[in-house]
Amino acid sequence: MRKRWLTLAALAAVTVLAASLAAAVHGSSASAAPKAFSACLVTDIGGLNDKSFNHLAYVGLQLAQKRGVKGRVIQSKSPADYIPNLQACVKSGAGITIGVGFLMQDAIDAVATSYKSSKFAIVDVDVTGLKHKPKNVEGLLFKEQEAGYLVGYAAGLWAKQQQGTAVGSVGGLKIPPVDRYIAGYQYGAKKADPGITTLNDYSQDFVAQAKCKEKALNQIAQGSVVEFQVAGQCGLGVLDAAHSKSVFGIGVDADQGYLGPWVMTSALKKVDVAVFSAIQGAKANKLKGGKNAIFGANVNGVGYGKWSSRVPAAIKNAVAAQYALLKKGKIKGIPATVK
Repeated sequence: MRKRWLTLAALAAVTVLAASLAAAVHGSSASAAPKAFSACLVTDIGGLNDKSFNHLAYVGLQLAQKRGVKGRVIQSKSPADYIPNLQACVKSGAGITIGVGFLMQDAIDAVATSYKSSKFAIVDVDVTGLKHKPKNVEGLLFKEQEAGYLVGYAAGLWAKQQQGTAVGSVGGLKIPPVDRYIAGYQYGAKKADPGITTLNDYSQDFVAQAKCKEKALNQIAQGSVVEFQVAGQCGLGVLDAAHSKSVFGIGVDADQGYLGPWVMTSALKKVDVAVFSAIQGAKANKLKGGKNAIFGANVNGVGYGKWSSRVPAAIKNAVAAQYALLKKGKIKGIPATVK
């Protein structure tokens, strides 16, 4: 009996030991399992509700989240928030920190230079021009002049058909991505109607819609029959002005046709695609630090949105033909700066 008890006790000890070893192995495996890659997005002061490029950047992050990336967004309320917000992303352990907008260039330069082992990307900034030339930042640039050209061509054709004398644009600040849009728009309008007058103003603001609305109303009073907004959230005031005066407005960055049939179309740049691409690149250790990724019509990085039901088929077809030529690199000389 005593022998049998000892045998059972030995078996029990072996079982307990085996279970302990198994737990240790599984615990070790669990602790060794890689953490989900994380990406942190810092908006500019326009915020996620700008219905423009901040919103699109967030859409790109959401797409990455659907692929298993852990995402975080920090919204900036003022330019003073840029550096602490970027630092907060880095300190949280983000695999990549993404800044949104040209106005964040000095902040991204400072933070990336301080955290050389971290990865960064920034929308609308040429990283080769940053003061400290950080090698851990990828610039996400767009050929906005191509998207501007397409909607400008449409505006010129519409003005010509309506015997209008002018088309207008309202930018937020006179910065490179804004001016690329406007330069392309003016070039396209004049190509469609060489006699057209192109009006342009800057609101000096990307948020206050009343400022943009006032600029657009002034242009409409001067004969503008199409108003192109290039001012983020502020630019929604341009579209409102167009609606109130029964002329066409043109949206920017995202497709803003949902606002109503007074939005002729929108000049698109695929910020969502660029942000998603940067996150995937960082995750795969293939981020192009110190260089720019450039998105043009040839890679479907820019284009135009859906058409208003009020736009004639002839204009739609003519713009589609211009887009096809752009994709093939057959339209040359579109300017990137406003005179």
